[in-house]
Amino acid sequence: MSEPTIHLIDSIPGLATPPGYSYAASSPGELVFFAGQVALDADGKMVGVGDFAAQVKQSFANLGLALAAAGCSPASVLKVNYYVVGLTRERLLAIRAVRNEFFSAPRPAATLIGVSMLFDPEALIEVEVVAVKSR
Repeated sequence: MSEPTIHLIDSIPGLATPPGYSYAASSPGELVFFAGQVALDADGKMVGVGDFAAQVKQSFANLGLALAAAGCSPASVLKVNYYVVGLTRERLLAIRAVRNEFFSAPRPAATLIGVSMLFDPEALIEVEVVAVKSR
């Protein structure tokens, strides 16, 4: 399978260059919308209870599996939404560390949202993406 051609706009004259994400992304091909991934293991148990960095790693690992199952890859992701319980600067930096390994530059368009709770009180982060695959 060949990767679809993705056009990422990571700088726009008159706007500050974003740190590690793109302003916009587009591509021909079939859009694939992924449910948010959290730090559940294959048995449905929460990984890294109380450990934000461990949950970030597991959420991205789960995202990689979901992308592959749909015929996509990190390189085909157009948009990322992060939902973070108790958003702090330290949590932002933990996300960036894993994100920078998972996505090569330029990175997809992204939104980071602080929330009071996710579906499970032990879940600290949820990562949701939209990707594209070749037709």
